[in-house]
This record gives sequence, structure tokens and C-alpha cells, in this order.
Amino acid sequence: EVQLVESGGGLVQPGGSLRLSCAASGFTFSTYPMSWVRQAPGKGLEWVSTINSGGSSTNYADSVKGRFTISRDNAKNTLYLQMNSLKPEDTAVYLCYARTRDGVAVESGVSDAWGQGTLVTVSS
Repeated sequence: EVQLVESGGGLVQPGGSLRLSCAASGFTFSTYPMSWVRQAPGKGLEWVSTINSGGSSTNYADSVKGRFTISRDNAKNTLYLQMNSLKPEDTAVYLCYARTRDGVAVESGVSDAWGQGTLVTVSS
């Protein structure tokens, strides 16, 4: 079974930092680009960042560029999002996902997999 488990969220003050983790299982993690998206209360999904399968290439939404860093440890099947200089507008549930695959067809279940997300609240 494909599983994605996000963790690391919490309540932080503006300007603070958090490191989110996404533990992946049930698929060949190292062959997939991975992404973070977020959903603020009552809002739709917003793409945050993507990293290629090898971790050498990253992309960020303009709203987080320079503040967030996406990374991965393929040996641990884990994706990370280091969030610095947090702003109230970063408040959201953060989720990770994998949809495409490098060099081969996507494994069964990957395209439908979502974790529960981890809530980040930035507030004084």
C-alpha cells in the first residue's frame, strides 16, 4: 500500500522555522519527483515546491522562494521541507505527493495517494 505520512507541523511565531517530513512507503521513492502542496483553511491546494528524483533540481512557488528549502533522503524514503522566516500567510495543512515517475510507468496507487497532512500555524 502506498503511504505518505507528513509530520513536523505545529504552532510557530512569525519569523520562526519548522522542518516538515514526509515518510513514504509502498513505492520506489527514489524514482519519483516529489512535491509539497498546502491548503489553507477554506482554500484550494497551492503548489509549494518540487524536487527531482535525485535531489539535484528544485522548484519553488514565488511566495516561498528564498525561505523554504525542499530536500530528500532517498535512503530513508523521506522528503523534507525546511521552512524559515515563516509568515502568517504560510498557515496551512502541508501535504506531500508523487505523481510522475522518472523513466518508467507510475506504480499502482501512487497517483491517488495522499497523507493526512501536517498543520502549520504561524501566529503570535
